[in-house]
Amino acid sequence: MGRGTFLGDFEHLVLLAVLRCGDEAYGLPIRDEIIERTGRTVSTGAVYTTLERLERKGLLSSRVTPGGEAREHRPRRVYTLTGSAFDALAVTRAAIASMSRGLRLPGVG
Repeated sequence: MGRGTFLGDFEHLVLLAVLRCGDEAYGLPIRDEIIERTGRTVSTGAVYTTLERLERKGLLSSRVTPGGEAREHRPRRVYTLTGSAFDALAVTRAAIASMSRGLRLPGVG
């Protein structure tokens, strides 16, 4: 496996949040999804920086869409996972499962 197929922790969370957000996968909903599901403090800047990096890596594609009245018709960039992103998610999930298999963590049922 090539080094680039593994995802960092935050990259993994961002890709999963994009997947969960579907057609509403742009900066703030992605950040809110991560915060809601992980309880982690996440800055908007960290999300946008990671989105740009994942797009450069070919794991995301984006398109600009018109904003609605709530956004005063300002456009927004919406993200979609590429086939490579699904591959990277699968590789990362398998690596985490393999490393975790057989371990007993204190305090974890």
